[in-house]
Parts: sequence; C-alpha cells; structure tokens
Amino acid sequence: MRALRILLIVVVILGGLFVIADRVAVNFAEGEAADQLRSSENLASTPDVSINGFPFLTQVVGGELDDVEVGIDGYEASTGDGAERIRIDHLRANMKGVGFSSDFSSATAATATGTATISYDELMKAAKSEPTEVAPGVTAKVIGLSDGGNGMIKVSLQATAFGVELPQPVDVLSSVTVKDNDVEVVADGLPEIGGRQLAESRIRAITDFQQTIDELPGGIELDKVEAAKDGVEITVKGSNVELAG
Repeated sequence: MRALRILLIVVVILGGLFVIADRVAVNFAEGEAADQLRSSENLASTPDVSINGFPFLTQVVGGELDDVEVGIDGYEASTGDGAERIRIDHLRANMKGVGFSSDFSSATAATATGTATISYDELMKAAKSEPTEVAPGVTAKVIGLSDGGNGMIKVSLQATAFGVELPQPVDVLSSVTVKDNDVEVVADGLPEIGGRQLAESRIRAITDFQQTIDELPGGIELDKVEAAKDGVEITVKGSNVELAG
C-alpha cells in the first residue's frame, strides 16, 4: 500500500514537472515566433503570438501546431499605389494546422481567418476631399465618414453653390463591400444638393470610391467588410499562409 502511495506521488510530481516544462517551452516558442514574424513582415513592433492547445511538446514532436493566434497593431498595408500605405489599427488572425520546418525557420498554416479594423480617418484617404464640380456653379467634396448603422457608411458632403457654402452637410448612406483587394463604398441613394437633382455620374464621382488593401501578412486576403462605430471591420481569410520563412 505504501509503495502504491509513493508511486502515485512520483507520477504527480513528474506530471507537474512536465506541465511546467511544457509551459516554459510554449512561452519560449511564442517569443521566437513573434520575433520572426516581426522580422519577416518588417513590423514596427513585436506582434502577439499565442500557441493554443495542450500539450505543446507533443504537437512539436508531431510537426504541426493545432491552433495559433496572431495579433498585430498598427500594420501598414499597401494601397497598390507606389509608396502610399494604409494603417490597419487591429489585425487578428487565427491559424489552424500550422506546420513548420525541422529547424523552425519557417511555418505555414493550412487555413487562417481573422479580422482587421481600419479607422474612418484612414479610409478618408481614398475619398474625394477636394472640391469637384457636380453641376454648373456647384461643387462638392467629402468632409467625413462615419457609422451609418446597419453595416452602412455615412458619407458627409460639403457643397458650395455659386461661391456660397451650404449651411448643412449633405449625408449619404452608402454600402461597403469587398471586391478582390478593394474596399468599395457605393451610395445607395443619390442626394439633392441645394434642392437640385444632379446627374448620377457627376455625384457618384464624389460619393463612390474604393481603397485597395494589399500585401497583408502571409498572403491573407480580404473577405467581407461592414461599417462599425469607429471604422470598417474587415473579415480576412487565407490558405497556406506563410507565418515565417
């Protein structure tokens, strides 16, 4: 009986030591992965990397991690227009089936899903913020973007008629969608300005615009988008996503 008790104590101690060793190993691996991701993506700060699942060491022996979460703040994505960049405030991705090389220098996720948030101020870079003639003697420009509710964007226009600025902005509710690598904003209804109905092509030249968002980490791509309180929230996805290498 005493021998059995001693054996149980030994098993508990060894199990505890294994858990401690496993957690030390996963913390080290998360730090190394974060440093490699920062280097490979030329990030301004070190991202957050969380390796989920237990035990970690048996996943390493199998050569594949079940679930890895990555968080990057302030990611500068390409706009497809030379040196122009657009800031993504929060980029979060959940990677499944992450295989890695024997020397841990590269890793590839079978699938990835996540979210990205872009502020309205950043999206304004693509809007027509300079006065544009929409009718003889009438000009308009976009002065702000905000949440219009129900996944819509409110595009606020400032109009001037014959040199006189109209006292109130004209608000237009617009749909926001993803097409390839572009976030597209399209007015659902065309406004009157100064009591005048304007030619559709001219007013849409102000209200409708698109913003390319390219070169996201590991080759993940835009999937869906909708307006939210502080900006647009984009769903991203990818397959065979390269985390490092």
